[in-house]
Amino acid sequence: MKDCIVLGAGMVGVGTALALQRLGVAVTLADRRPAGEETSYGNAGIIQMEAVEPYPFPRQAGEILSAALGFNDKVRWRAGSLHRWAWPVLRYFLASAPASHRRIAAVYSAMIRQAGEDHAPLIEAAGAGDLIRRDGFRDVYRKPRSFDQAVHEAERLRQEFGVAARIETGQDLAQAEPTLRIGLAGAVHWTDAWSCADPGALTAAYARLFSARGGTTVTADATTLRQTAGGWRIDGPDGPIEAEHVVVALGPWSADLLRPLGYRIPMFFKRGYHQHFTGGRGPDLPLIDADRGIVVAPMRKGLRVLTGAELTDLTAGATRHQIDRARMSAGELFDLGTPVESEAWFGNRPCLPGMLPIVGRAPRHKGLWLNFGHGHQGFTLGPTTGRMLAGELAGNERVPGELGVGGEG
Repeated sequence: MKDCIVLGAGMVGVGTALALQRLGVAVTLADRRPAGEETSYGNAGIIQMEAVEPYPFPRQAGEILSAALGFNDKVRWRAGSLHRWAWPVLRYFLASAPASHRRIAAVYSAMIRQAGEDHAPLIEAAGAGDLIRRDGFRDVYRKPRSFDQAVHEAERLRQEFGVAARIETGQDLAQAEPTLRIGLAGAVHWTDAWSCADPGALTAAYARLFSARGGTTVTADATTLRQTAGGWRIDGPDGPIEAEHVVVALGPWSADLLRPLGYRIPMFFKRGYHQHFTGGRGPDLPLIDADRGIVVAPMRKGLRVLTGAELTDLTAGATRHQIDRARMSAGELFDLGTPVESEAWFGNRPCLPGMLPIVGRAPRHKGLWLNFGHGHQGFTLGPTTGRMLAGELAGNERVPGELGVGGEG
């Protein structure tokens, strides 16, 4: 029997551990914190089967300038760390050219459309159905022009990829979401997507399923990883843990871990903040204010308000700018109530210039495997890329070449 250490207990790591386990691999899942308490905790909780194209770098000069100057709520740049992320972001801009983006989307969409099929059996087996709704989410638009463009885009995605959506006028939206404080131009209701009332809890439920099926979970420091004559070793709480294979699924921390091994991963980070509110009157379904780049999502802990992205360095401290702007915009739409936490949570989405995650065998080290760089969609794609990697590691299938390390490492 093959054995493997999976480093990282977020959705990607847990999804990988479960997929390897299902194929008969003896797996140890290792993280410094309990499952689902890092990046997988802080997202909007949407399993986005409609997101068949990755987010491209904006092509409009005005949008780029507003982000650079800090006026764009969707994306904001922190210039103090520009030297750390300028080169990968430039590569991201080049990869976002229309022809290149279409090629990338062809691979990306194939993964996204499998996400529901990969999550569904895990949700059932983990007894986590109470966390999931299968009635989609809404992109809402304040401006008629942006709404008209969104309607056109939704029709394109329907024709090219079969993505289902319901177009709602401002009046339709007001009837569907009666707690809205202001009139809006309209909404696109993406009906293929699922939403989760607690993404960290769903990740933890998957981890408990992994343990119940005989998997081993340990608290350990991934930076103790060392190659041995027979494979790989980390320092565990009760001594060394060794295995023939190791999977690096550490999200935003993956590039730093791999650097001493000679891999230069051009990763950059889209930081997001969120804060919960209680006592107000929020939306029925999760809602993206597309003109402002914020998300308002009902969760078990309260109404979660999430910000747009902040391009920054992984080690940079938190700021109040993004969450304050998001709270103001969300408060225009709904009565938020009062904050649950005194300070906003923040995390960093691990992004790669090519907009595809790195999934598969590392090129220069036997037994080293990579599964990270999912950008906005780690919560959606974790079980899918985990299944893909597990199939290759167990010798059952090959990961498509576009998802390998080539071009990113």
